[in-house]
Amino acid sequence: MAKKKDKNQKDQKPRVNKELEGMEVSIDSFGEIHNSLSIDKINEFLNKNVDDKKLRDRDDLNESRDEEE
Repeated sequence: MAKKKDKNQKDQKPRVNKELEGMEVSIDSFGEIHNSLSIDKINEFLNKNVDDKKLRDRDDLNESRDEEE
């Protein structure tokens, strides 16, 4: 049997990182995604906080990342 959703759950806003506070994402009837934050700010946050498995073993990227810190 399917689990019933709580009515209060629909009204609650999702928890987000403090750096992304106020970010809202919506999808219009054509399937286009609209953000309240710029893509550059989102990419900067992801680069800083998310480890990319594909780039993990590259030596040239690790050296440049160490220089930034």
